[in-house]
Amino acid sequence: MAISVVMPRLSDTMEEGKILRWLKQEGDRVEGGEIIAEVQTDKADIEMEAFGSGVLRKILIGAGQSAPVGHPIGVIAEADEDISALLAPMAGSAAKATMATQVDASTPVTPALQAAMSGRVKASPLARRLARAQAIDLTVVKGSGPGGRIVRRDVDAMMTGAAAAGQPAPSSSPTLLTARQTVAPVPSAPSAEFEDRELSPMRRAIAKRTARSMATVPHFYLTVEVAMEKAAELREAMQVQAPNLKVTFTDIIIRAVAIALGRHPAMNVSFTDDRIRVYSRINIGIAVALDGGLINPVLRDCGEKSLAQIAVETKGLAERARAQKLRSEEYTGATFTVSNLGMYEIEEFTAIINPPEAAILAVGQIRSKPVVVNDAIQIGQRMRLTLSCDHRAVDGVIGATFLQEVKWLLEHPFHLVLSPATS
Repeated sequence: MAISVVMPRLSDTMEEGKILRWLKQEGDRVEGGEIIAEVQTDKADIEMEAFGSGVLRKILIGAGQSAPVGHPIGVIAEADEDISALLAPMAGSAAKATMATQVDASTPVTPALQAAMSGRVKASPLARRLARAQAIDLTVVKGSGPGGRIVRRDVDAMMTGAAAAGQPAPSSSPTLLTARQTVAPVPSAPSAEFEDRELSPMRRAIAKRTARSMATVPHFYLTVEVAMEKAAELREAMQVQAPNLKVTFTDIIIRAVAIALGRHPAMNVSFTDDRIRVYSRINIGIAVALDGGLINPVLRDCGEKSLAQIAVETKGLAERARAQKLRSEEYTGATFTVSNLGMYEIEEFTAIINPPEAAILAVGQIRSKPVVVNDAIQIGQRMRLTLSCDHRAVDGVIGATFLQEVKWLLEHPFHLVLSPATS
C-alpha cells in the first residue's frame, strides 16, 4: 500500500520543518522504523523515521527546503505500485512555486540569468539582485548558506576573486559578458546598508512565542538581591571533594529553585482557559543560547535529584542542546524555567515567560560590592534574581514568598546538599 510521507510534528511548537538531508534516495528500499531523513525543527535537528515499508518512490521536498507540518514530503510504495493519486495534489503546489519565482518581466535578463533566478538555484533575494546587477551566473556560484543556499557573501566573494585576478566576474555564457549593458543596475547603497536573512525555524518560533506571550500573558516582576558568599564556598568545597564533578552556580540555583517549588506548589502551575493546573512533577527548563536562537532543555523531576545529579544532567543537556541533538522529550514539559545571563556580565534583566509555564527566573551576575553587615561596610558578593510571573495564575504574595525561599536557600546552602527526601 502506497504511503504518503508527511512532515511530522516533532515538537509541541513546531509549525514547519526543513529537510537537512535525505538518508535514503529515490529507489532505495525502506523498512518501517528506519531513519530516512534529518529534519530541522524550531528546537533541534531530529532524525525522522519511516512509518511503513517499501521503496522510496518519490522525494517531494528536497534537502534545504521547508514544509509545514502534515505536508507531503515523499512517497513510499512498492516498485510496481501506482502512486499517481498521491502525486496529483502536489502538481498544483509545484506550479504555484514556479510562478512565485518568476523574474519581474520589466527587467531584461539573459537566458542564463533567467534560469538561475527561476528557482533551480537556491539563493537569497539579495544574492539574486546582486548577481543580476553584476551579470553573474548563479549556477557557477558555490553557496555557503544553509543547504547550499547562495547568500550575499558568496556573490561578493565571486566579485572579489575576479577583481583580484584582473578578470570580469566568472560566467558560463558569453551572453552574460554583454549583459552589463542590458541589465538595469541595482542601486548599490541599499545593498551595502543591510542584508535580509531568512528566519530559521527556531528563530521564527521564538518570534511567535515571545510576541504571543507578551501580548496575552499579564507579566509582573519581583526582584531580590542574594548574598552569594556561602554558595561560592559550597561550590569551591565540592570542587575540592569531587574534582571531576563540575558544579556551576546555575546548578546551585536550579537546586534551590527545585526545593522552593516543592515547598510552594502554587508556583509550579500553569493557567488554562478555565482552571489552574498544579503540577506534581518539578521539571525545570534551562535556557541555553545557540547560534540561531534559544532553546530550553528540560531537567525532569528536579525535586527528586541531588545537587550532584543536577550538575551532571544539566551539563549533558546543554551539550546536546548546543549540538542540536536533543530528543523531543528533552525540550518539552517544563513547569518552570531558569535563565542565567550572569556569565555575560548582566547585572539584572527581566525574562519573558515561556507558556504554558507561569513563571521564569532571570539570574544576573555575582558582583563584588560594598554592603552593610552588622552596621559596618564590607565587600560582599551579591546577585540579583528577577522573577517574572503570570498574574492570571500567580499573585504577588505567592511570587514574593517563593522568591524569599530561593534567597534563603542560596544564603544557607547547607540545605542544598541534603538528600532530596530531607531537604
